[in-house]
Amino acid sequence: MPGDVADPSAPSGGNVYDLRVCRDLPRLGWQVHPRAVDGGWPRPGPGARAELARVLREPADGSLVLLDGLVACAVPEIVVPETERLRLAVLLHLPLGDETGLDPATAAELDAAERETLRAVPAVIATSQWAAGRLVEQHGLAPARVHAAAPGADIAPLAPGTDEGPRRRGAEGAEDARGAGSGADTGAPRLLCVASVTPRKGQHRLVEALAGVTDLPWSCHLVGGLDHDPAYVTRLRKLIAELGLGDRVRLTGPRTGAALDASYAAADLFVLTSYAETYGMAVTEALGRGVPVLATAVGGVPEAVGHTPDGCRPGALVPPDEPAVLTAALRRWLSEPDVRDRWRTAARRRRDALAGWETTARDLAAVLEELRLRTELRRTHAC
Repeated sequence: MPGDVADPSAPSGGNVYDLRVCRDLPRLGWQVHPRAVDGGWPRPGPGARAELARVLREPADGSLVLLDGLVACAVPEIVVPETERLRLAVLLHLPLGDETGLDPATAAELDAAERETLRAVPAVIATSQWAAGRLVEQHGLAPARVHAAAPGADIAPLAPGTDEGPRRRGAEGAEDARGAGSGADTGAPRLLCVASVTPRKGQHRLVEALAGVTDLPWSCHLVGGLDHDPAYVTRLRKLIAELGLGDRVRLTGPRTGAALDASYAAADLFVLTSYAETYGMAVTEALGRGVPVLATAVGGVPEAVGHTPDGCRPGALVPPDEPAVLTAALRRWLSEPDVRDRWRTAARRRRDALAGWETTARDLAAVLEELRLRTELRRTHAC
């Protein structure tokens, strides 16, 4: 795993997934030996490369090794030779070449290295059905070697009688404060975005859309790490100031544990305006707490948002390249109580249908067990 996998100042969906795997697989009878390798993945220096090579030499012949794609995919010269000795599986959170802001040459280089690695290992695990299909198409992988194990959802309990009881504070304030002026009112609807503040997550698109609904009351918290791309954070702060949204839009920095739970609990609408997502774990984190979602329809996000059993969206999806549609969707939600009620009800129903992390662990364990049995059979025939 990446060296910062447990760093609370750098939370990410991939890190959360990796840590949950380490925690949940032992509950299914697996022995797990975590290894975190420091380095600027996926562009490691010589020291990180040497450390990864050393870590891969540790296990005995025939050991089953699961590698985070961020670490494995850019260094086929280290990983591929070990396929002769170890049973390797790669867990891919995001294709390396899909990172926003890469120059074409770098993206092509990373894409080629990833292809070489994934073609060599006997099993690849993607975090959504969309991502699994894309890897088959993008890298020419055999479908039988690519599996999907979507992130689970932390299903937060809702108090009995929620549908019949008082509305949440933010939703009540949205109606009570209609036309009252400042969106900084404590009763105004609260929007929440949980994502590292980077170009790929596209927070600037959300800020620009919010500038089009300043006549309505609202506030917005952008929760996420601020150290991944300081230049982008600086531009985002400048944009917020230029649009006069400093009293409404707040960059909180990263939050985990109880602080993150409190952010979700206070939210009325979750918004994600990413350019690329293999799944969108924060989407299901929000839905797991009954919070509706407004998101760009990219990658695996539609899969994460999903539908209720009767086919309703627990929110809305908007095209990633039509900012006016995002603004219109925000205005509709902010100004139409029946839309808020409908989305909120659908989110609660979607919440009840979400799979938990135990399902993810079982899906992943099944892939690993299949790999173990398949390679064992091959070794037996070879003897």
